[in-house]
Amino acid sequence: MATLYPTRPPAPSPPAAPATRVSIVGGGASGVLTAVNLLSAPGGEGLAITIHEASGIVGRGIAYGTSDPRHLLNVRARHMSAWADVPSDLLEWAARTGRDVDPQGFLPRRDYAAYLQDTLASVADHRLTVRAGRVDDIVPLPGGGYELRSADTFSVADTVVLAYGNQEPRALVVDGDTLPPAPWHLPNPWNLADLHLLPGDATAVVVGTGLTAIDTAITFLEEHASRRVVMTSRHGLLPFPHVGQQSTAWVSPTVEHPVTSDSLAAFFTEQVAAAEAQGVDWRAVVDGLRPQTQAIWQGMSLDERRRFLDTHARFWEVRRHRMAPEVAARLEAYQAEGRLVVLSGGIARVVDRGRRCDVHIGQVGAPVPADALVNCTGPSPDITRSGDPLLLALRERGLAAPDALHLGLATAADGGLLDGEGHPVPGLYAVGPPRKGVLWESTAIPEIRAQAAAVARVQLAGRVSR
Repeated sequence: MATLYPTRPPAPSPPAAPATRVSIVGGGASGVLTAVNLLSAPGGEGLAITIHEASGIVGRGIAYGTSDPRHLLNVRARHMSAWADVPSDLLEWAARTGRDVDPQGFLPRRDYAAYLQDTLASVADHRLTVRAGRVDDIVPLPGGGYELRSADTFSVADTVVLAYGNQEPRALVVDGDTLPPAPWHLPNPWNLADLHLLPGDATAVVVGTGLTAIDTAITFLEEHASRRVVMTSRHGLLPFPHVGQQSTAWVSPTVEHPVTSDSLAAFFTEQVAAAEAQGVDWRAVVDGLRPQTQAIWQGMSLDERRRFLDTHARFWEVRRHRMAPEVAARLEAYQAEGRLVVLSGGIARVVDRGRRCDVHIGQVGAPVPADALVNCTGPSPDITRSGDPLLLALRERGLAAPDALHLGLATAADGGLLDGEGHPVPGLYAVGPPRKGVLWESTAIPEIRAQAAAVARVQLAGRVSR
């Protein structure tokens, strides 16, 4: 029935605010945790998030891209949750997927990649896009924001988060010269196919004695019982192992400022002695210092940080970044069998013998005849020496600068990039290993997830204020 008083048409809805476009460069742990925090945070409904990952497969990166199930995490499962406020999340995921649920255990690295992928999938929706391809350049736009360019495509973002993780190892320099390409030279330790192709009775010289070198040795030696590895580094120090069931905690007093590298070493020695007097293992002291490590680092002068790097860093790292007990047991067995030798001194000279080489190590008299020389010296963080096209472009455009120690990128407290003059670069952030020079403790999951959450809060706060 017609009405005498037609109803007023509804008022048009106000136009929706345009989506804030966030591009994340890197799809490893740092990139995934950043995306997870952006997607799950209250107020993130108006975001459009793109992960740019060269391989197109997220969650792996260098740390968790291995396919070898014998490569284990070096942190207990109870500390590896993607969520700081849900420490049991990884263990609950492991139970759901039929994996080991021991909170004191050490999961395979490839399982952790699967966990990161499932965690991202659990919060992903129409706001998320994953783009395969390497970002080679980031160009500021006149009206604000950035254009991200790769070999055959480009995209636009209001904010860019650099989450590229660790860089590849620096090129080996022997006797002042960069080691040239050769059939026996393996510059990338994560190219496991090169290791698989070596003879069953091959000898490999592994340059480096850290966690990557250990993973390389395990893959190489486990495939054939007749293989042999000689590992070498300047100090010849292997990471210490975790102990079985570590439950005792140790809370260290706050380190007083100003801090010198020597006073810090003395403080650590005193705390270890105090702990041992109470029957507490030194590992608990290392773990107890972790909450204040970043503050200690930032409280040191630049000269004292340099002295720490030169004098104490390696002795700290082998205690801080420990290996799983199962991994330590494998190495002990290899050494007992004579299949693994660890030498200090590093590489003094290499003689090319065609398909093989002779490697002179430190002060050892006779050279080691080797089928392979594997570069496991660790990531090269100095962006001024990097051959990465993106880092070169960022430097040339004045959008990024190395930190004072050349351990990564210069950043502000919120992770925002600083240019060469120390000025903030609007809309550019870093998460994870690129912030090591500023924070020191910036490569493990607890620190990365905290940074990712902080960057998400900054982005959402900025969106509310617009």
